[in-house]
Amino acid sequence: MEAPIISSYIILGAALFVLLNSAAVCVYAERRIAAFIQNRVGPNRVGPFGLLQPIADVVKLIFKEDVTPSYGNRILHSVAPLIPVTTALMTVAVIPFGDGLFITDLNIGILYLLAIASLGVYGVTMAGWASNSKYSLLGGLRAAAQMLSYELPMGMAIASMVLFSMSLSLVDMVNAQIYWWGIFVNPIGFIIFTIAAFAEANRSPFDLVEAEQELVGGFHTEYSSMKFGMFFLAEYMHVVIGSMLITVFFLGGYHLPFAGYYAHLLPEAGTLAKAILDISVFGAKVAFMVFVFIWVRWTIPRFKYNQLMSLGWARLLPLSIANFVIIAFILMMIHEFF
Repeated sequence: MEAPIISSYIILGAALFVLLNSAAVCVYAERRIAAFIQNRVGPNRVGPFGLLQPIADVVKLIFKEDVTPSYGNRILHSVAPLIPVTTALMTVAVIPFGDGLFITDLNIGILYLLAIASLGVYGVTMAGWASNSKYSLLGGLRAAAQMLSYELPMGMAIASMVLFSMSLSLVDMVNAQIYWWGIFVNPIGFIIFTIAAFAEANRSPFDLVEAEQELVGGFHTEYSSMKFGMFFLAEYMHVVIGSMLITVFFLGGYHLPFAGYYAHLLPEAGTLAKAILDISVFGAKVAFMVFVFIWVRWTIPRFKYNQLMSLGWARLLPLSIANFVIIAFILMMIHEFF
């Protein structure tokens, strides 16, 4: 089902608006949730319940001095923060938010996502190199090694779900889960993909690229003002995007649990009621996964770097390959005998 061209522009504008404002919402949510976990109060001074605290943070960043290292590469230093934000914004082009509510349905949408995701590391690595600082450079190199290590098991986890949908389209991927979500038929793939999503977003316990104990601020040590704000925005955008992808691949997208069995009771496709239902279901799942990202950050301590690499190469990658082979074998047997 193709989305009308006018609807595509509306969906694009709404998706970009949500992503660009996701940092403010996620920062407030993270502060409140972290305060609850640590038995603190959290932001409660700026505005009612501290709701205006994210605006105060943005204003503070805007008025901070923008410092560029004297011996760094000024052009690349300025361009680097734009790359992670741009790649995050590009991913929404193929994500289905509801029945017919997508910008475009590429028949190679999954390959598009993997290609775009692999570009984000260039911004972090470029920032580390252009800063002409050993701390920043080591943080950038760590980011490159970390993302390379976890993209492989992530790709295999996605490939194991492709076996069920037999398509590289994200719309087909969601529709294939109308009866059973991916988390039920492929729980190991869900676990692998979720862990890899944490690593791709540089979130704790995988935030080795900015470990303050040995690298100060890591790749963004030499950044200030809105350049630092762009990296801050990109991190939370990747959290939201990661939550969207987990929802699409393993939580049935905009489908209710086991929706195929009672689809005739739901609003008809193409109606306003169906659009509101789909967006509400999709948004609730994404919000829950964002909460999980925040919950894990304030619960599990940071790994050591050797533990990080060992988990990716020695455990997740072999497990993801074995999971793919087992699922392929089971599906082949089912099609052969049934």
